[in-house]
Amino acid sequence: MEDNFIIANQKFNSRLIVGTGKYKNFEQTANAVKASGAEIVTVAVRRVNITNKDKPTLMDYLNPKSIVYLPNTAGCYTSEEALRTLRLAREMGGWKLVKLEVLGDKKTLYPNMIETISSTEVLVKEGFDVMVYCSDDPIMTKKLEDVGACAIMPLAAPIGSGIGIQNKTNINLIKEQSKVPVIVDAGVGTPSDATIAMELGCDGVLINTAIAESNKPILMAEAMKHAVIAGRKAFIAGRMKKKVFASASSPEKGLI
Repeated sequence: MEDNFIIANQKFNSRLIVGTGKYKNFEQTANAVKASGAEIVTVAVRRVNITNKDKPTLMDYLNPKSIVYLPNTAGCYTSEEALRTLRLAREMGGWKLVKLEVLGDKKTLYPNMIETISSTEVLVKEGFDVMVYCSDDPIMTKKLEDVGACAIMPLAAPIGSGIGIQNKTNINLIKEQSKVPVIVDAGVGTPSDATIAMELGCDGVLINTAIAESNKPILMAEAMKHAVIAGRKAFIAGRMKKKVFASASSPEKGLI
């Protein structure tokens, strides 16, 4: 069964997006990405060396011709910082598909949604395809879609917390109203969290810390790959109805 994942008119097979931060080195990063089966990797433009050839670069280990680089604005706390970062990313690598993050404070790393919405509107007008990290507020995500975001990326929980989806109701509401892909971003800690996100009908999951900070990142990356696949298949198959009382799994007719 063909079940393509489409973002900004680009077709992907894997619904798992992985980050490239927090690994011990670029070699481990590359091995984890390979094990995950991901076709998109996020790159923090302000934190990762991707252009200085005098030092190891991510491109030495992950060929941008065979995997999609998704520049992001991690570490940006104002619209001005975020816009400048992505404009520079486009100049350096020609990247048009980008991930926008405008953080509200350093303690929670929650998004500043006012700045996020205004930044999205500017970037869309400048020709970017903008995937947007955002709160799990259906009203705010609708505004993001209205100003042209090509993907909505609500947090499951605070970035790097690993505590899983905290508000399934809001994620459901966001998915039901959205005409663009909805990708759970931030807070996933285990493969079961990723599966739950996919069972809710989300189009994809973005994971970094849960893989990079596990005891065995390569193995965890593989586990996340299978979790996303299982969750997606379960969503398409449709779960059984929940019941209050027991229901025998074997027919009673013809009992001996």
